[in-house]
Amino acid sequence: MKSAKFLLLLLSLNVVSNIVMAAAPPTCPADVASGCDSGSGEWEGEFFPGIEKIKYEGPTSKNHLSFKWYNAEEEILGKKMKDWLRFSIAFWHTFRGTGGDPFGAPTKMWPWEDGTNSLAMAKRRMRANFEFIEKLGVDKWCFHDRDIAPDGKTIEESNANLDEVVALAKELQGTKIRPLWGTAQLFYHPRYMHGAATSSELGVYVYSAAQVKKAIEVTHYLGGENYVFWGGREGYQSLLNTDMERELNHMARFFEAAVAFKKKIGFNGTLLIEPKPQEPTKHQYDWDAATAANFLRKYGLIDEFKLNIECNHATLSGHSCHHELETARINGILGNIDANTGDPQVGWDTDQFMMDVGEATLVMLSVIKNGGLAPGGFNFDAKLRRESTDVEDIFIAHIAGMDTIARGLRNAAKLIEGGLLDELVRKRYQSFDSELGAQIEAGKADFDLLEKEALKLGEPKVGSAKQELAEMIFQSAL
Repeated sequence: MKSAKFLLLLLSLNVVSNIVMAAAPPTCPADVASGCDSGSGEWEGEFFPGIEKIKYEGPTSKNHLSFKWYNAEEEILGKKMKDWLRFSIAFWHTFRGTGGDPFGAPTKMWPWEDGTNSLAMAKRRMRANFEFIEKLGVDKWCFHDRDIAPDGKTIEESNANLDEVVALAKELQGTKIRPLWGTAQLFYHPRYMHGAATSSELGVYVYSAAQVKKAIEVTHYLGGENYVFWGGREGYQSLLNTDMERELNHMARFFEAAVAFKKKIGFNGTLLIEPKPQEPTKHQYDWDAATAANFLRKYGLIDEFKLNIECNHATLSGHSCHHELETARINGILGNIDANTGDPQVGWDTDQFMMDVGEATLVMLSVIKNGGLAPGGFNFDAKLRRESTDVEDIFIAHIAGMDTIARGLRNAAKLIEGGLLDELVRKRYQSFDSELGAQIEAGKADFDLLEKEALKLGEPKVGSAKQELAEMIFQSAL
């Protein structure tokens, strides 16, 4: 009798289990072999199964899929961390990066990829992008037009492809997610081998303008806050066959047209130029922040543009990222940061995730002095290493990058609140905190006056710069 009752109980549990399983929404990994594809190219199921929304667990957590230092709602110096940092996901590295390099074939074939560049595949990637954004807990993303939608045989076909994918992106964004910025890819296609705005071919110049026009339109449609110009081909390989002055003039006219179009359609986002010294060209015209600022001033565009500083580009130009940020900041044109870094042993643009807490602290000192970056932010223009091939590595890299910069923010706040570094700098220049110093800084001290003062003061006393003390104070905050 007891055995019969037990058997009846097992059968009942099995029926209930089957009902529950049948009623539950289907979830399955976004693998081309999993059967999640509906047949129309629209994807069903999860792209990152088994990975929950990333949460803040604090510095003592051993969970590699958690934040140790980035606590979005925590206030630092009167502003929430998420508002200081405004993190964004770069679609091209995150969802189009293959791990390929000049010496080897791609190493990454994500489970949802089918090996094509079709519209269906573009939509699938877009769905993966927004699942990733939601699980990582950010609300911004960046894109190139040709990364999110395939190039067509004509401008019309390319625009139609872009419109179709952008319509899906608009739907998936909802009410909270927006592009930090959009841009046009004006470097990959063979037509751009001589440049885009600086091409020697008029046909390429006008084609570029049409592509940028469309890219600005879709950025505006998606609610983007900025638009970026990165001129990877805007430069030269040799001056022997280049009219540099004419090319620079053409680039200025191109930017003027972009400003006019932005205003025409009511796009209030910031236009950003991203300096880089070389690669793929031998010499790029916006070599560094100072060169870009000079170009903007010469052509009367300084009030229409700001700069998107990429840390790896800074080191390629022979500067530190801190130097480039300070150059942009004191010129009033620091608008956005591409958060990455390079390897000092490698002489090219490796686009690694920023993991150096010291570098992140210096970066955040500039950001805090700038009052923040909004409407700009930190875009992870960084890619997994060729040898990192697990899907979870995408999350790990972004978590580590976000934590590093968040830790830099905490350290910079500690330095500012402590006041020792600011006081050291103030003392170094305190001789100018005088009546004569005020006259010099106001532009009211001519050489005759300065000569009289020199005769009166005699041989000047020169104090110590206290560099080692400055470095000690800085290191104590890390």
